[in-house]
Amino acid sequence: MAAGQKLKTLRNGRNITVREVEQASRRIADAKGDRRFCISNGWLAQLENSASEPNIQKFFSLSVIYRVNFLDLLRLYDVDVDEKQEYEPVADPYLTQLIPHKPNVGELFTSTEQLETILIANGKVNSNPTPHIVYGQLGLTDFTMYPMIRPGALLRIDTSQNKLMSGIWHNEYERPIFFIELRGAYACGWCELQGNQLLIIPHHSSRASVRRFTYPREAEIVGRVVGYDTGCVDLKPQD
Repeated sequence: MAAGQKLKTLRNGRNITVREVEQASRRIADAKGDRRFCISNGWLAQLENSASEPNIQKFFSLSVIYRVNFLDLLRLYDVDVDEKQEYEPVADPYLTQLIPHKPNVGELFTSTEQLETILIANGKVNSNPTPHIVYGQLGLTDFTMYPMIRPGALLRIDTSQNKLMSGIWHNEYERPIFFIELRGAYACGWCELQGNQLLIIPHHSSRASVRRFTYPREAEIVGRVVGYDTGCVDLKPQD
């Protein structure tokens, strides 16, 4: 059913005529002192016939008159504000950021992930066996861990491992990689703590520089990167 027809169904469900909608909206417009909230019967007829598009003010009036949630009216037109975070990585893929959903199976190739999938399929565990696991995406301009982790990689982050600990590693793959929140931004890299200074250290083959932040005022550890899906070749040549 088209969005306009759904609106008409809502109006009919309230037993309200097009003329009554106009009169009610005029009262709302007068109360707000803004004529944009007024709905003419001609405009409403066009909207219900899908011959015109809604605007915010008139939609507000309709939500009041029909006694429905404003956001539910938006969903009739395939606008769901709950999807905002889901589309932020799409809108700006150049920034490193957390993603609000679990990637599809196969996007992160880790033995733990594969084991979880098998256990869930066989009803051995609930659908959220690892609530401490979140996901991130490396920005397309983030070369901090290049070429070990290439820009655009999907990251699997264990938030239970959010403390820096001194230790010995035998190679770069054993050295812990962390996902860091930077007050409005995110970063991914090796980390060292020098006093109250958190150092984000790039891969030795990367052109990126060491970055320093006051810890924990300017930077906090989200968790340790325990898996990532990265290409073996660059999508674009490195500038």
